[in-house]
Amino acid sequence: MSVAAPAIPQGENRTRGILWMLATMFCFIALDALMKLLLETYPLVQVTWARFFFATVIAIIVAVPRLPEIAVSRSPRFQLLRSVLLMVTTGLFNAGIRTTPLATATTIMFMSPIIVTVLSTVMLKEHVGPRRWAGVAVGFLGAMIVVRPWESLEGAIGAGVLLLLIAALSNANYQLATRRVRADDPMTSLLYTAVAGAIVTSLMLPWSWEWPTITDWLLLASTGLAGGLGHLCLIRALQAAPASVVAPFSYSSLIWATLFGFVMFGELPDMWTWAGAVLIIGSGLYIFHRERQVAAQTHSPKREEMP
Repeated sequence: MSVAAPAIPQGENRTRGILWMLATMFCFIALDALMKLLLETYPLVQVTWARFFFATVIAIIVAVPRLPEIAVSRSPRFQLLRSVLLMVTTGLFNAGIRTTPLATATTIMFMSPIIVTVLSTVMLKEHVGPRRWAGVAVGFLGAMIVVRPWESLEGAIGAGVLLLLIAALSNANYQLATRRVRADDPMTSLLYTAVAGAIVTSLMLPWSWEWPTITDWLLLASTGLAGGLGHLCLIRALQAAPASVVAPFSYSSLIWATLFGFVMFGELPDMWTWAGAVLIIGSGLYIFHRERQVAAQTHSPKREEMP
């Protein structure tokens, strides 16, 4: 559910970068599982507040040595837009996972990169060739298999799935906005989203508060810790290896989601979810591969045409 501004690899170590990326996905799914658990007892706003508030604490602690520098953005408007989109995405995702298995929710969120490809043709005026459109079509088919619109949406899981689809759309816009703040330090992006989310949810908190037990305070704080550590691991992954190497390993989140879902909630993905996941992940990897090829061709020296 998160994307960080790209970092320039220094002292490249691909194995280390992949391991950091696997740790990133573990932290993010641990965050999702904790929020799903807390939502069984506490209001949506309160759980979402905890995720942003304690992430802000972590971000400030890590950023203290460079805080004056990190707090300044070259694109403050887009940073604020990113923050709003991440808050919307987080709120919708939290509402969706209340009634939807964790692995299913994770699979639906895999649609975000595919939606980015579609939206980039309109919002960023990027050219998408027929091969990438074919990948989008396969991904869309995979989403239909997971969502199963031929089944009634009157049940609780139907409502949850609908919220998650909107969350995937919001997350895609968040990723597009992230492309516009690449000049900022990744820690700047982390700080902006955490602080903005904490401020907005704090304003809503008086109307959605139930006093937690000591154990639940620890769980609420752990959401911020998991989210903050996830972003820090992602930054380390991108510092250790190119994005083209580590990005495909983000799909390991389905494995973590399946494990957390089974251990904490007794959930296991059904055959339809696995089938849709294969198509969505396959299409996402293919689109990513084609984008790399197009980028390589764009930046390669053009051959002089013979008269």
